[in-house]
Amino acid sequence: MTDFMLILAGLFLPLFPLSMVFNTVFSRVNNTKYRNLLLLLWPQIGLLLIYLSNVEIPGWIATWGLLTALLYGIRLLAIREMQLWISFLATSSWAILWITLQHSGDDSPIFLYALSFSIPLIVLLLLSDELVKRFGAAYTGLYGGLALTQPRFSGILVMAVLAVIATPLFPAFFTMLATVAHSAPFSLSIAIFVGIIWLLWSWAGARLLQGIIVGPASESNVADISTDATRKYAATLVSLIIIGLVLLGGLP
Repeated sequence: MTDFMLILAGLFLPLFPLSMVFNTVFSRVNNTKYRNLLLLLWPQIGLLLIYLSNVEIPGWIATWGLLTALLYGIRLLAIREMQLWISFLATSSWAILWITLQHSGDDSPIFLYALSFSIPLIVLLLLSDELVKRFGAAYTGLYGGLALTQPRFSGILVMAVLAVIATPLFPAFFTMLATVAHSAPFSLSIAIFVGIIWLLWSWAGARLLQGIIVGPASESNVADISTDATRKYAATLVSLIIIGLVLLGGLP
């Protein structure tokens, strides 16, 4: 029964190849609202299953999660379609939660850690929809130079990507910091692997931005996002920074 609950939770805190379930569902759901719900609720279901069953996380499950996160971190480097990129980063980041589950105590804000990964991904998904509305697709390299033609959108996009790849002072940064802090006393190699995955996310994020906002400006006369929309996105990102500072106070 314990193994069954762990495997069931592995659908929602994705473990390869069970991770293909989430990625398949995400790719087939075309409604943005439903995709947002998937990003928000999918890992929470997995965490709830773990806590309701009160199972202890064995080392082999945590290692499986680490390898899954590494696999999808590497795959991110080759992805050009932005919404698939979001799906793969979600898989990679949620899989890391197994490390925190294994080494943190019962007072760990693990549900908040999951939200710290999910909410920035929702913001990035909404921005990818803005690209689809304007250009018909959200691919890196399909159009460039948006920093010149759409400065408001580009500025928000840069901040959103920084949030999802866990840079300071966004919540995911402190979640990753807590993961390293929790795992280092038990296994230095695990902490190093978490750091490598973190670097892969940063590399993939830089490649994503390079393929969209850098380079010569496109000749397309597509309008920038409105000032009102810019304010809403900016307010959300500032709120994330505030949440990140709250998480800082709970670090070990």
